[in-house]
Amino acid sequence: MIHGTGGGGKAEIIVALDEPSLDDARRLMDRLAGRAKFYKVGLQLFTAAGSAAVEEVKRHGARVFLDLKLHDIPNTVGSAVRSARDLGVDLCTIHLSGGPEMCAAAVSEAGDELRILGVTVLTSSNQATLEECGVHGSVGEQVVRLAKMGYAAGVRGFVASALELPLLRAELGKDPLLVIPGVRPAGTEVGDQKRTATPAEVVRGGATHLVVGRPISRAGNPAEAFDGILREILG
Repeated sequence: MIHGTGGGGKAEIIVALDEPSLDDARRLMDRLAGRAKFYKVGLQLFTAAGSAAVEEVKRHGARVFLDLKLHDIPNTVGSAVRSARDLGVDLCTIHLSGGPEMCAAAVSEAGDELRILGVTVLTSSNQATLEECGVHGSVGEQVVRLAKMGYAAGVRGFVASALELPLLRAELGKDPLLVIPGVRPAGTEVGDQKRTATPAEVVRGGATHLVVGRPISRAGNPAEAFDGILREILG
């Protein structure tokens, strides 16, 4: 079971396998052998390779963050979580906007070894995005609103941007996992992310896990890039 962080209490790096094929993902993991111990399998890779992607990560001796952002009726989400549990994944995302009944269904099927992560507001969204979707109030308010609802339904891990970390820690305390995507070392491209932060900023904010994709996977030397981020978060 995942209780906290690796690296002596510091935040742990999850490398995003946002790759078009299993062969591409395998090559990246081979280049990070002996370093990365946690990988994210998201929509792109899972759609291309299915459960084989999860099996390949485990074959490399690493843990699996299955990031499918499940959002459906409670029975369907619960069934999908049960399948993820049977695959042996460690973390699995749901969209908190599915509501408390859906969240509770996911938690009830997760068992003791799989931790459910509730996605609050995507890091590609900002205030204008929320307004266009009919959500009024600040991004921070919406993040806290969804997280508190999920926590009441039994969710004990959340995905948000680094900007909301202090708010979530203040509201929910030290217990939940806080998994932060959109991590960009200083000087790197932000891509389609709108709410980003550096690794050091994320650690200072109280994150337990950092999800890093392109700054590692698209680097000329992924192992060297990984080591640089690790040095930054270990201070």
